[in-house]
Amino acid sequence: MSTASMAYTYDYPRPAITVDCVVFGIDQTQCLQVLLIQRQLPPFIDQWALPGGFVRLDEALEQAARRELHEETGIKGLFLEQLQAYGRPERDPRGHTVTISFCALVNLWDYQIKAATDAKQARWWPMEQLPSLAFDHKMIVDDAISTLRTTIRHRPIGFELLPQKFTLTQLQRLYEIVLDRPFDKRNFRKKLLKLDILIALDEKETNVGHRAAQLYQFDQAKYTARRKTGFNFDL
Repeated sequence: MSTASMAYTYDYPRPAITVDCVVFGIDQTQCLQVLLIQRQLPPFIDQWALPGGFVRLDEALEQAARRELHEETGIKGLFLEQLQAYGRPERDPRGHTVTISFCALVNLWDYQIKAATDAKQARWWPMEQLPSLAFDHKMIVDDAISTLRTTIRHRPIGFELLPQKFTLTQLQRLYEIVLDRPFDKRNFRKKLLKLDILIALDEKETNVGHRAAQLYQFDQAKYTARRKTGFNFDL
């Protein structure tokens, strides 16, 4: 038997590893939402929680996060960004469990959610009306939104949250929702257009009860490049 295939015995017990997914979305009323599942199994049976679960022995962390998200909500194919670890020994009544959080941004209208496996329900909750959450998931959500609010000042967001074609008012509203503050319309647009990540379309809104605004879309190549290089979007 080769050394690589031999089993090892460890002197110290090892904590279990889980993953939890914080998925943010913007609905058609321009409200920031968080995807939650209602637990079907103990502990915290019937309570709401983040989609997630235990990492299998043959899985990488992101692979486990994608699997759990798909199994519990039906959503797949998201870009997941790893955030941080939570390891207080008392955070899980089943025993010492370390969880790794992941974050994703989505268009709500692009995905149909469906509860499965150990999730009784899956639904979107307004960020300002979250129910009591199981484990330390409230802390994980709070940390994720804090990270998002820092990220939005240094990397573009919106490609995952807005329709393919949108107005500058919609984009400004997105920033106001995430950062929870209003912005001066002229100043915001001046700084935003300076980033050179938008393409002005020869199209306007349709079926609106006000003066139709011009539509824009992201320049995907420049958007991707800006995500890598970053910027200082001082609002």
